[in-house]
Amino acid sequence: MLDPARSYDLIGDVHGCAHTLEHLLDRLGYHKLGGVWRHPSRMAVFLGDVIDRGPRIREALHLVHDMVEAGQALCIMGNHEFNALGWSTPAPPGSGKQYVREHTPRHARLIDETLSQFAHHPGDWHDFLQWFYEMPLFVDAGRFRVVHACWDGALIDLLRRQHPDGCVDEHFVQAAAVSGSFACMAFDRLLRGTDMRLPHGLTMTSGDGLTRSFFRTKFWEDDPQTYGDIVFQPDALPEPVAKTPLTPVEKNTLLRYGIDEPLLFVGHYWRSGKPAPIRQNLACLDYSAVLCGKLVAYRLDQETRLDPRKFVWVDVERPEALQ
Repeated sequence: MLDPARSYDLIGDVHGCAHTLEHLLDRLGYHKLGGVWRHPSRMAVFLGDVIDRGPRIREALHLVHDMVEAGQALCIMGNHEFNALGWSTPAPPGSGKQYVREHTPRHARLIDETLSQFAHHPGDWHDFLQWFYEMPLFVDAGRFRVVHACWDGALIDLLRRQHPDGCVDEHFVQAAAVSGSFACMAFDRLLRGTDMRLPHGLTMTSGDGLTRSFFRTKFWEDDPQTYGDIVFQPDALPEPVAKTPLTPVEKNTLLRYGIDEPLLFVGHYWRSGKPAPIRQNLACLDYSAVLCGKLVAYRLDQETRLDPRKFVWVDVERPEALQ
C-alpha cells in the first residue's frame, strides 16, 4: 500500500479545518494542480479524524478524498470516521440497539457539526460514508507504521488474517455493536487507544465537558510505577490519583510498544506545546488544530529514528470559522 522507499508527509487530525490544511500543504511544498493538491516527489498520509468539530468538514473531506483518488495521499480511519459509520449503520438483530452507535445526546453532540454541514448534500454524505470503508485501520510499511490511536501488534495480527489490507466492511462495523466482540475491541483499541478505570469509583469531567470514569493511558512505558506515569490525555489526573501506585495486575495489563520497533505515527490525543517525538520511534501528530492549536506534519524520508527538526506545523491563532 505504501512504497517504503518513498518520502512521506504524515499529517495529524484535521477535524474540518480545510483552510488550515491548505496552509500546511502549501508549507510542505504541495501545489494545487487540476483541482488536487500534489507534490512532485512526496505523498501525504493522513492519520484519520478528518471530520467533526471544525467549520469546513465537507471541504476537508473533498480535499483529502481527491488527493487519495489521485494517488497523492493515503488516509487511515480515525475514531470519528468509525463513529459516523456506526451512527449510520443499523445494529444487527439481537444486539439491543437500533444503530451500531446509539443516537444518544452525547453521541449526537460529537457528530452534529458534520451532519449540519451535509444537511443539503445528502448524496455527498452517502458517498463519503462508503469511502470511509476504504480507509484502513492501520498501515504497516515495514520501516514505519501508522494507526490512529494505538498499535496493538497481537490484535492487528488477528485483524490482518481477516482483512489483510486493514479495511473492514459493513458486517464488521455491525459486529462492533456487540460489546466485547472482536470488532468492538479492534475499533476501540486501534482508534481510541488504551485506558484504565479511575480508582474508587471516581469520575472526571474533561475539558470537552464529558464526564468519564476512565483515563487514557500510555502504551509504551517500560516500567511505570504510578497512575501518573501512564496518563496520556490533555486533562491531568487529580494529584492523589496520580500518586496512586499501580498494582502488579494493572502493570501486567498495560500494552508496551517497544523502543526497538519500527517508527510509529498516531493522532488522536490532543497534544499541546511544541511538536516533538514522544520517543525516538513514536510521534503523536494531533496538536488540537480545531481548538486553536497546531496542524502538524512529520516529513519522513529514510530515517529509522525520529528527527525533531522534521516536524512542520501551522499555528491556528483563532478559530478557522473566523479566518
